[in-house]
Amino acid sequence: MSKNLILMLAVAVLAGAGGYFVAMKFSPGLAGQPEDLSLQARDLVGQQRPDFSHVDAMGKAVNAADYDGEVLLLNFWASWCAPCVEEMPMLSRVQQAHASEGLRVLGIALDDPARAADFAASMALSYPILLGGADVVVTGRRYGNHTGMLPFSVLIDRKGVIRWTQLGQLEGEKLEQEIRVLLAPD
Repeated sequence: MSKNLILMLAVAVLAGAGGYFVAMKFSPGLAGQPEDLSLQARDLVGQQRPDFSHVDAMGKAVNAADYDGEVLLLNFWASWCAPCVEEMPMLSRVQQAHASEGLRVLGIALDDPARAADFAASMALSYPILLGGADVVVTGRRYGNHTGMLPFSVLIDRKGVIRWTQLGQLEGEKLEQEIRVLLAPD
């Protein structure tokens, strides 16, 4: 790997991390941290999912409530996050395999919106991507990701209850196991 490529990768990672910390420090809504931001992801399992609203690549607003009645897998990611990129093809396969059963995978990019949209388009993903800036940081925190580490995934049942969270790269078989439980008939 050339020195220039290593330097560019290091700058990209630092820029992304710096953007996250700036957003955490200066985002409206984080000062005084409402109670729902103080909970850790594991504490939210069994709780009603927090609401969110972000735009998709076409600029259309998408809300958490748009997925009521479906099993929803939220995946927080960034184009500069190697484990995020590695799990994206698997997430596309999971979406395709379980769409007819009511599973929806939804990527939420913690990245420059234009870069994230272009990157997602280049990956030919089978699931939608939501874009934002500091508002994505707030959403991640509401779902219990206070470290800002990526990837971060949250599995929500048809009634809007958080059933499972994963900080770090997803393992395909474990994800399938968790999804199958939620897709099984009552």
